[in-house]
Amino acid sequence: MTTTLAPATRGRDRAATARRTVSTSETVSQTMTMAWRSLKNMRRQPEQFFDVVLQPLIFTAMFAYIFGGAVSGSVEDYLPLMIPGIVAQTVLTTCMVTGTKLREDMEKGVFDRFKSLPMARIAPLAGPMVADLSRYTIASVLTFATGILMGYRPGGGFTGVTAAILLSIFTGWALAWIFTWIGTIARSAQAVQGISMLILFPLTFLSNAFVPVDTLPSWLAAFVRVNPVSHLVTAARDLANHGTVSSAVFWTLLAGVIVIAIFAPLSVSSYKRRHV
Repeated sequence: MTTTLAPATRGRDRAATARRTVSTSETVSQTMTMAWRSLKNMRRQPEQFFDVVLQPLIFTAMFAYIFGGAVSGSVEDYLPLMIPGIVAQTVLTTCMVTGTKLREDMEKGVFDRFKSLPMARIAPLAGPMVADLSRYTIASVLTFATGILMGYRPGGGFTGVTAAILLSIFTGWALAWIFTWIGTIARSAQAVQGISMLILFPLTFLSNAFVPVDTLPSWLAAFVRVNPVSHLVTAARDLANHGTVSSAVFWTLLAGVIVIAIFAPLSVSSYKRRHV
C-alpha cells in the first residue's frame, strides 16, 4: 500500500534532510550571514550601543572616585586594581544581552522563518553572538581608555592591554552561550533578563574585581578564589599591569572552552526541541 504525504509534510522532510547535510563551510558561511544581519540591525538601532558606550564611562568614574581612597588610598593607586575588574564586569554584563535579544527574536516569530530554511541549526544562535563581539570590543577599549585618561598607566604596555582585552572578549563570548541557552528555554525576554541577572551579578560582585581578596571574611574569600570571574580579573591584571601570562590566563581559557563545550550543544538542542 502506498502512502501519499501532504505537500507541507514533504516540504518539512526535504528541509530536515537538507539541514542534516549542511557542511562545515556552509555552517560557517550561514553563521557569518546571520552575524551580518545582526550588525545591520545594530546600525539601524544605534541605541543598542548605549550600554557599551555609557556603562564603561560611568562605572569607571563612579567606582574610582567612590572606592579609590577607601580601598587603595587614592584614585591613582586604585586604578590598576579596578580597571581590569571593570573590563571584566562590563564585558560579562554585555554578554547577558545576547539571551534577551534572542528571546525577543523568537517571540517575534523570526525563528519560525529560519526553521523552514535548509540551514545549520547553530547559525541563528552563533551569528548574533559573532556580531556581539563588536559590543565587547567597544566596552573593553572604552574602559581602558577612560582609565588611561584618569591616570592609569598599565605596565604591560600596548601588548599587555590588548591581550587582556582579547581574553575578556573571549570569556564574554563563551559565557554568552549560557545566556543563549537560557534564551531558548525561558518563556519571555523579561524572564531571560531576570534569570541572567541572578546569575551574573553575584558572580561579578562576589569576586576580586573591586577589592583585594585578603580584605574579605574567610568564608567569602574562599568563594571569591574559586569564582571564575576572579580568575578572569586576575588574568587581565597580570596581562595589563605586568605583561605576564600567568596560570590565571590558562584557567580562564580552559573555563571558557568548557563552558562552550557544554552550553553550545545544550543551546542547539533546546532550540531544535522548540523549533522542529
